[in-house]
Amino acid sequence: MNNTSDHLMAERLESLKAGILAALCLILAFGVTSLINSLVLAKYFPALCRLGVELLNLQFLVSGAIATFSGLLFGVTYRYIIRQDQNPQLKNGGVLAFGLVRGLAQVDVGFACSGDVLPFVAMTFESLLWFKIATIALDKATQRGWVKPFSSNF
Repeated sequence: MNNTSDHLMAERLESLKAGILAALCLILAFGVTSLINSLVLAKYFPALCRLGVELLNLQFLVSGAIATFSGLLFGVTYRYIIRQDQNPQLKNGGVLAFGLVRGLAQVDVGFACSGDVLPFVAMTFESLLWFKIATIALDKATQRGWVKPFSSNF
């Protein structure tokens, strides 16, 4: 193998590590927020009763799989977004892009299906929180050298 292909393989492995870390963060955040939604918000706030889900049914598993896949895509993308600079607008823009796309799609579906958007607005903030948690974990992993930032130098 030549130097260029070795470099590309190393970059791909680093992206995979970032994706796996972000996926783990999102699945953990999904689990915690699902518990909070079902045990607290849906129980004590009638306007948010749609947030409650039955744990470990098909909807829960599909939602968890989607959150995990979204985390994987976010981690890979975030690594390319931040590169080797410390631009907070890029970091926050990545979080907003992923969180708002996911959350606003839920608002759109909620409005079309039920007309009640408040639970789905709450889910938008939940999505932003998930991706911010992944960002913090990725930044810490980068600082510790567990995940290397993307280097466009060959």
